[in-house]
Amino acid sequence: MDRYSLLRHLADSWVLLLLTLIFVGVVLFAFRPGSRRFQQDAAESIFRNETRPAPAPPAAPDTKEVE
Repeated sequence: MDRYSLLRHLADSWVLLLLTLIFVGVVLFAFRPGSRRFQQDAAESIFRNETRPAPAPPAAPDTKEVE
């Protein structure tokens, strides 16, 4: 059996199974009951040091079309 056929066989069977199990593990880890607090903390982290609303953007200058 040449190297390509061996690697192709492994990729089609065992590596596919391994990657599927890793994917399922990551999904279960992300949706576990105890992770809600960490996910909420991560979602609100961009607002953590905000003390006041952002200033309004500067007004655009009044432009008129030249005829």
